[in-house]
Amino acid sequence: MMEKTCVHRILALFPNAIVRKLLLMLIFTLVFWLIFLASKDHTKFFLHLRNPITLKQWSIFKTFSQSETFQNPTVSPTEIELKIREILEKMDQLIPPRPFMHLNATTSAAHSVATILNPRDTYCRGDQLDVLLEVRDHVGRRKEYGGDFLKARMSSKGLKAGASGKVTDFNNGTYLLSFTLFWEGQVSLSILLMHPSEGASALWRARNQGYDRVIFTGWFVNGTSRVPSECGLTLNSSAELCQYLDARDQEAFYCVRPAHIPCEALTQMSTRNRDISYLSEEEWRLLHRSNVGIEMMKNFTSIKVLPCNKSVNIEKKCQVGMKTPFPSGYTWKGSWITTFCKQTRFNTAKSINDCLQRKLIYLLGDSILRQWIYYFKKFMRTLQFFDHHGTGVFKTHVLLDVNRHILIQWRKHSHPFVTQQIFSLKDENYIPREIDQVAGDKDTAVVITIGQHFRPFPISVFIRRAINIKKAIERLLLRSPETKVILKTENTREVHQNAEMFSDFHGYVQNLILRDIFVDLNVGIIDAWDMTIAYFTNDVHPPDYVIADQIGIFLNYIC
Repeated sequence: MMEKTCVHRILALFPNAIVRKLLLMLIFTLVFWLIFLASKDHTKFFLHLRNPITLKQWSIFKTFSQSETFQNPTVSPTEIELKIREILEKMDQLIPPRPFMHLNATTSAAHSVATILNPRDTYCRGDQLDVLLEVRDHVGRRKEYGGDFLKARMSSKGLKAGASGKVTDFNNGTYLLSFTLFWEGQVSLSILLMHPSEGASALWRARNQGYDRVIFTGWFVNGTSRVPSECGLTLNSSAELCQYLDARDQEAFYCVRPAHIPCEALTQMSTRNRDISYLSEEEWRLLHRSNVGIEMMKNFTSIKVLPCNKSVNIEKKCQVGMKTPFPSGYTWKGSWITTFCKQTRFNTAKSINDCLQRKLIYLLGDSILRQWIYYFKKFMRTLQFFDHHGTGVFKTHVLLDVNRHILIQWRKHSHPFVTQQIFSLKDENYIPREIDQVAGDKDTAVVITIGQHFRPFPISVFIRRAINIKKAIERLLLRSPETKVILKTENTREVHQNAEMFSDFHGYVQNLILRDIFVDLNVGIIDAWDMTIAYFTNDVHPPDYVIADQIGIFLNYIC
């Protein structure tokens, strides 16, 4: 009865008969549509009708819709996640799970057999020498799968010469070690078993299990007091969290918010290692120092290399965009010799000054790249440090030569950064954001390195950062194609450090991934991995002569 009264009142508002008929048709259509929806069990639809968007939900929607993610569809999170998944699947195939029951069943350096293929009394400079390695376990049984982490090197101590060897894994317990005989003289060969395949597999599994090997302590400034708080790439905490989010690149960092202190008050950070492991006791035995870096060619005598009137003249000048082979060069008489491009020697202050004239150089990365700016200052007396304020060795470093209009700046990369020293968060940024601030021109160069500080964390963190850096470089080269971008790979480091967190195996994997991501980009490559194997400098901070050679390649790229 009430419904009829309502309909009559509505119709009374429209005295025109035609309008009343149209209105009735509209009402009946609406009723029919609602009955149809109900018959299809559209319960979710009705729930949404009964539950309007709350103020909190609207606020989140508004923030997200206005983020740079949607302003720039080329960097959508979906695209990045798919790329990360693709690379992870590729690496899982490269490093499959290996059975591990007992130490005796793992690869033994002493029982494995290395054989020089097609041996000769003498060799010629430029020849390739191949070694077939057949790996066996500790009771002498032939292994039927690969995955051992090996380092191959040749050297001549008296000549201060060295070069990396190339390792090919046939995935059946045999390996081909290839050495290019770059110089003449007596040459020694070396194959180091860094980790057996079971150890490499365990490291790969353990690495991707957790973020909690490193404890981050953030310092919040509250007036004259400093309040510490737990921070991290992820936090398992029910407390209120401060979220520091780069929405476009989907990079996040979190801290537990101290009581009555705003999140913006976070100013400093330090870290320490947590006493935690994802390896079993047996797996740790594989990583003991006595089982890492064992020579597999102990009984081999040196080989003799003659000049044979062979000479190779490389005519093409070193420039960005060139494909770098492995090995990319060798050391000889304490200097690095590139093998894929014509190299100019910058041995004097004048030659370096002439190269750097009017140059803007941005060094973005870790403390190994910071060594560059110290070397420039030591070698170039006309360059002076500008007081950029800040404290500690991780503050922004700026070198200036006002007369020659030279600027060299080093800035550390953002999270994760692992050091016990307290560092400021106020003068740092993610590398992609730093690259976005570079205008670029023919006299601008950007050098990038990441790796060492990412080793203790799941590989997806490294992959995401590398992809975001690549996208930033693409944006830079789009607005300024003449800008020089140089990628320095990470180097080898000490073998006595916590292997689960810092093993060179992690660096090796990261170098493979980095080359895969940057394969089609117009950048220059400085292969610090190759150089430090050739020099045999197992130090996270290589000596000055290695830094000088890295800078020498850089100068060849930009001048």
